[in-house]
Amino acid sequence: MTNAAPSTEQSRVATAAPQPAGSVAAAAAGVPPAASQLGTAATASPSAALPAWCPPWAERLGDAYLSGTSCVFLLHGNVRDLVPLGPPAAEPPAGWGTVPDFLARELFGRWDIVLAYDVGKGLRPLAGPDANRLRTMAQWLTERMGNAATWPRDPDQAVAAIDALLERNLIDPPEQRKRIAVVLDYGQYLVPAGDAAASARSGAGRLVRIMSWATNPLLRRVNVAVVLLTDNLAEIHPRLVTSAAVTAINVPLPDSEERTRFAVSTAQGAGMPAAQMEAVQRMAAVAGGLTLESLRAVLTMSARDGSPPDGPEFAAKKKDLIERSCQGLIEFIQPRLTLDAVAGHAEAKNRLESDARAIKRGQFESAPMGYLICGPVGTGKSFIAECYAGSVGIPCAVLKNFRSKYVGETEGNLEHALDVLRGLGPVVVVIDEADAALGNRQSDGDSGTSARVFSMIARQMGDTRYRGKIVWMLLTSRPDLLPIDLKRQGRAEVHIPLFYPHDQEEMEAMFTAMARKCHAKLAPGLPGPIDLDLGLSGADIESVVLAAKRKSLERAADAGQPAPDTISAEDLRAALDDFMPSAQGLEKEMQEIAAVLECTEKRFLPERWKEQVGKPGGRAHLQERLAAIRDVIGSS
Repeated sequence: MTNAAPSTEQSRVATAAPQPAGSVAAAAAGVPPAASQLGTAATASPSAALPAWCPPWAERLGDAYLSGTSCVFLLHGNVRDLVPLGPPAAEPPAGWGTVPDFLARELFGRWDIVLAYDVGKGLRPLAGPDANRLRTMAQWLTERMGNAATWPRDPDQAVAAIDALLERNLIDPPEQRKRIAVVLDYGQYLVPAGDAAASARSGAGRLVRIMSWATNPLLRRVNVAVVLLTDNLAEIHPRLVTSAAVTAINVPLPDSEERTRFAVSTAQGAGMPAAQMEAVQRMAAVAGGLTLESLRAVLTMSARDGSPPDGPEFAAKKKDLIERSCQGLIEFIQPRLTLDAVAGHAEAKNRLESDARAIKRGQFESAPMGYLICGPVGTGKSFIAECYAGSVGIPCAVLKNFRSKYVGETEGNLEHALDVLRGLGPVVVVIDEADAALGNRQSDGDSGTSARVFSMIARQMGDTRYRGKIVWMLLTSRPDLLPIDLKRQGRAEVHIPLFYPHDQEEMEAMFTAMARKCHAKLAPGLPGPIDLDLGLSGADIESVVLAAKRKSLERAADAGQPAPDTISAEDLRAALDDFMPSAQGLEKEMQEIAAVLECTEKRFLPERWKEQVGKPGGRAHLQERLAAIRDVIGSS
């Protein structure tokens, strides 16, 4: 709107007694309203505005509109998916459609004008399948904007035309005013995120106009609603997102009930036999993280191939679809092993197995929000995290690099990844090298991106609604570099340190486990006594076993004999004698001390570290030693 002085008609609107949203046009229409539509019942309470079958995000929009809170809305998240267009028991079945379809047919189904715009298709009326309604809309719009062929497609001109349309409707006599809903799709291209200088060059006029609609009290007194759709809220200009006059509503991934209803309907439409409907329902129940569009693709393919919908192919299809929808931001690992495969770390395994049993029983309230797995390099942090997911029986997601050089894209990538994780749960989320991946509150010269990323992850980690459903596992050899915000109780609350084998029994178990991993077998009595002062890590032991296996194969090949079944004592001893451990002694000591200081339960510590921590001033001495080593090696 312009800042000109209000006209006589504008003044009359501003001074009139406030009307409940939708009451003016509803009374003028003289038709009984449908319960699923806004702006049609003068006395309807917000809670009764929409029927039970409508999605929760639509109820939120209805409540905000009918209460007069806002007339401008930001729908973000899963806005490209299908939504129901009617109640489940409708005859004939109402079917499914896009979010703009739902807005035009259901939410604003009795409004006079529903005007849509995106930079690809330009301005156009939305009337659903009602040809008469479309004709009426087109006629009214043509009278005010000219022939449809001349309607502007340029974003600045289109938003200006909408602004003029709303202003003219505002000053029309009350009996001539129309109920107008505006749907701006792909809003990130209309009001993109960026600093003030960038906005001044592109989109400043559009941003100012949309902000003026949100803050104009005159528009909130008549039947006007503006809905912007965007995939990622981070791609919208922050001035619009943070405005108190704009209501941002997340459209989540479909829940189990919605997936099941859609899957059964789609399977029936694809001609899948009735005998497979039970399998379809089982598949829908475990399809968390998939959109309905992805679910449709899986079911259609299954019907065409004649394969069972919940068969082994489904897991691979689901993994591929989710990774593609996340644009490579998340990698899913289907755990093949459980904690039984972990050698050593007895107390750590006991704690993890106990928590895994609680989650499997559905006792989420007793499960931790997350774990900090720390310790020197080569102690098996990634392996134990994957085995934990296998023990619980849930997917393991690895959060990959989501950072981008483009403004706002990093936050958008992370927001989408977190949306998928929320819809997928229960899931174990592994963040390797967490001290480097998660950043901190400092901006580090990146226009605040690192600080915003840190805030988004910290907020999600601390959301107790997902306790036991999203289990965070932060893996690092430098826990001292992680901000305390992420390590506190209520986030990564259980700190488990892992150490190199500290006695002969654990060393023998580690050699046996690594031989099994390398598809080799040690001769009876091996490995025998091993010098613990070597400080062999699990990775070191694997390297020694592989070297011994290679020596055995070479010896047999030189002698013209078949490959041996076992590794001999001679070959193992030769491999041990030839192996040279890493010379980074101070760095390994620093990582061990950091892990000890982070430990939240004494039982996780080997005896020698328990003794040191138990001495008077033991922890203080270790902190001093850690600081001294950091000074020597120049580590931050």
